[in-house]
Amino acid sequence: MILLDLMFYTFVVVVLVQVVFYIVFFRKFAFVKQKKERSKNISISVIICAKNEAENLQNFLPSILNQDYPSFEVVLINDASQDTTLDVMKEFAAKNNSIKIVNVKNIEAFWGNKKYAITLGIKASLYDFLLFTDADCKPVSKHWIKEMSSHFSNTKTIVLGYGAYTKVKKSLLNKLIRFETLLTAIQYFSFANIGLPFMGVGRNLAYRKDVFFNANGFMNHMDVRSGDDDLFVNQVATAKNTSTSFSKKSFTTSLPKTTFSTWFRQKKRHVSTAKHYKLKHKMLLALFYITQFLFWLLTITLLVVLFKWKIVLALLIVRLTIQFIVYGFSAKKLGEIDVIALLPFLELFLIVVQLTIFISNLVSKPKRWR
Repeated sequence: MILLDLMFYTFVVVVLVQVVFYIVFFRKFAFVKQKKERSKNISISVIICAKNEAENLQNFLPSILNQDYPSFEVVLINDASQDTTLDVMKEFAAKNNSIKIVNVKNIEAFWGNKKYAITLGIKASLYDFLLFTDADCKPVSKHWIKEMSSHFSNTKTIVLGYGAYTKVKKSLLNKLIRFETLLTAIQYFSFANIGLPFMGVGRNLAYRKDVFFNANGFMNHMDVRSGDDDLFVNQVATAKNTSTSFSKKSFTTSLPKTTFSTWFRQKKRHVSTAKHYKLKHKMLLALFYITQFLFWLLTITLLVVLFKWKIVLALLIVRLTIQFIVYGFSAKKLGEIDVIALLPFLELFLIVVQLTIFISNLVSKPKRWR
């Protein structure tokens, strides 16, 4: 009985912590309207690092070259590709003088290191404002550059955008991928809006060139296999220099992984960077994920043994209701409303995946980005 009492009171505290996250933190994105910024028309360098992406460049590069924006270049970085990526780049460059190609060859010191390739691309870029995306990404509108660049100002030198994944009908994996992407976006947009920016995604991220060089680029984490986006933002972003862009015209969409194994390997790389975040960010994220895990573990346990089950059930309903509201408004903003119907199931599935990834990363750690 003492153990059950302890579990019950722990459950009450866990529910309280979870509710605080939703009402205090995540509402800062869910219920905030995107501030309309005036178009700046500043010159932009769009930077795309590609490794074995010939087919994706053929399909998606035109949507970037056809952007409705007065002054921009596209820096294409060929990161030691073994397919025809470089040939495709040259074909596009022959028809468009706004393209600059940076051909990176592997060297022993930075073998297979994406950050080295991106650094060379940044150094080769012409303009002071940089906008990053991936070779398999497509802007959802011709105003992507305009929308993202409009959030720069004298003080705002970093802009966090949203990189969605293409919807695939009748695919549970696709819904899981998009739910995880939605949850991540809710977190980094919310924390940025309260003055605690901790990450961004390389599929849609912008910053001034001097931010990069003043921080000595990626040197503080060059040996970490991933993190050219989230670790760099975690290093340099502050309440004063960071802005967010979540208008639908500023989104990009990417091709999602089609098998669980490839998505799992991708998430292993991403999750492994979290331990390098600043302590305050690690503590907040750990508190959220630990209480999320404990919430379901204690809920199921207490309901199975019918210990104060009426109170447990009431708190379960309260927490789920608040979660549905906050996630629902956020999902509507980001065009992911269809995943909300499976919210409890996807959340539980994702918790299991995250635990598996954590254990797997202790055993096996990938060293190359592709």
